Amino acid sequence: MTKKSLLTKASEWCRRRMSHKSTLFVVAFVTGLLTGGAAALLKNVISWISHSLTDGMSTTGGNYILLAIPVMGILLTGIYVRYILRDNIEHGVTHLIANISGHKPMLPPHLIYGPMVASSLTLGFGGSAGSEGPIAYTGAAIGSNVARWLGMPPRIIMIMVGCGAGAGIAGIFKAPVGGILFTLEVLKMEMTTVSVVALIIAALTSAVTAYVLSGCTFDVTWSDNVPFSPDILPWVIALGVFCGLYAFYYALVMKRLGAFYDKISNPWVRNLSSGVLLAVLVFIFPSLYGEGYGVITEIINGNDRALFNDSLFSADTPSVSSLIMITAGVLLVKCWAACSANSGGGVAGDFAPTLFAGAMAGLLFASLADAVTGAHVSTANFAMMGMAAVMAGAIRAPLMAIFLTVEMADSYSFFLPIVIAATISYAIVKALTPGSFYSMAQIRRIKEQSPRQ
Repeated sequence: MTKKSLLTKASEWCRRRMSHKSTLFVVAFVTGLLTGGAAALLKNVISWISHSLTDGMSTTGGNYILLAIPVMGILLTGIYVRYILRDNIEHGVTHLIANISGHKPMLPPHLIYGPMVASSLTLGFGGSAGSEGPIAYTGAAIGSNVARWLGMPPRIIMIMVGCGAGAGIAGIFKAPVGGILFTLEVLKMEMTTVSVVALIIAALTSAVTAYVLSGCTFDVTWSDNVPFSPDILPWVIALGVFCGLYAFYYALVMKRLGAFYDKISNPWVRNLSSGVLLAVLVFIFPSLYGEGYGVITEIINGNDRALFNDSLFSADTPSVSSLIMITAGVLLVKCWAACSANSGGGVAGDFAPTLFAGAMAGLLFASLADAVTGAHVSTANFAMMGMAAVMAGAIRAPLMAIFLTVEMADSYSFFLPIVIAATISYAIVKALTPGSFYSMAQIRRIKEQSPRQ
């Protein structure tokens, strides 16, 4: 019996024995299960490649091998995408927005594995970005193809594209509410009550699956050593303003540098130019290597020395001034490194870099406040709040940013200051630039160049 006949029989059985709603929920569950497994697999592969390449590096000085590894990653990704996959899969979230707005639910099967392979090369070799864009694209492709293989109508297939994308975000962050809000707030997908229930099933199933397969661990852990006090609210408001101004700078650099890379017609020159810039930044600031969740965990738990590991600036006991300067340097160039990984030939995501930048922004703000005014605010807690604030402003998705942060770090006790900082940051960026992080010009270009029907 062939694969096709098995799927056909399964589809016919579902139509005979189950209602349309029940069938949709079953497909959502299967999509969440497969996507959660894919998210766990992607994390493991990226971690294995990264550890294989960096094992044995010096922790107390510069590592010149870092000048080569990120370049190799961008080049290998470019070769894979151009000559093996033969499809443009950069900026997966933008592709999904184009598919949804263009009512094109049929995603080709190679998108189930293609973004994962390319992202593993980009991030495992030090690309300073995230895995959420590729896994959202993979999840959407899983949802699209499962529904299509079961003979579902185009309307249901489109719903499963949104459910799969949300499941991808839920699985990679182990944050089901964040995944749901991604589909509703970022993809802006119109959904009925029934389809929202399907989205909840897919996201929850994916998050639980990824959590179990990862040994019931989170990527970011936070120990709430200093309880929240209303006395710090004025500082939280100031943090929101600081993060909003930085988020505006971050988004501006991403847009301008991305446009610069788009103008380079020769793909080899584009890959090399972005790879070299990325490698130089990673060599100077090794904390930029990969997704950066390990560094985030150290920072939000009070170990500021993590920024100095493996670097030219390594010191047994860093001074306050050196911490401020290094943090400011990392914060200034993070968007340059992220854009080089995302827009210069690599395949990665936009969300994790904003979380990393937010932790650095919170650390820098609290360190400056303490040094200048003697405020004695917790750098760890402000770094954690900064994660949501910068993401809310840069991506312009405050609800997703808030819930991703509290779910990832289990920081519900700081929910109120996180909401305040994220809302202020978002409001400032919207006031300065009312447009979306995902530009309509880029979406239109993708529609013209990469039809998915």
